[in-house]
Amino acid sequence: MPDYFVTLEAAWLVKDVKSVDDAIGIAISEAGKRLNPKLSKVEVAVGSMPCPACGEIFDSVYMVANTALVGLIFEIKVLNAENESHAAKIAKSVIGKALTDVPLKTVDVVLKED
Repeated sequence: MPDYFVTLEAAWLVKDVKSVDDAIGIAISEAGKRLNPKLSKVEVAVGSMPCPACGEIFDSVYMVANTALVGLIFEIKVLNAENESHAAKIAKSVIGKALTDVPLKTVDVVLKED
């Protein structure tokens, strides 16, 4: 059975924060703590999105009243999955167990080339 690289997107809430950069740092740190040491091979990064008006790419962070919603990206290698759908389910299950109450969405599933 083949291996896949699965990318998931999550919405991470950060309270009592003063800047976007602080929110990003806190979100990545909190996610990393919940994933380690069992899932230390999961890559965590801040997401990005295009501005609907100008098309410029910016970090996926929305901040209001010292509370931020940070879009995080998780990348994991899934071994021996039956197909792309199965790989996505495995990734959501594994990461979801460590990140309870964090909404996850599959962004991309790519077959690992040998």
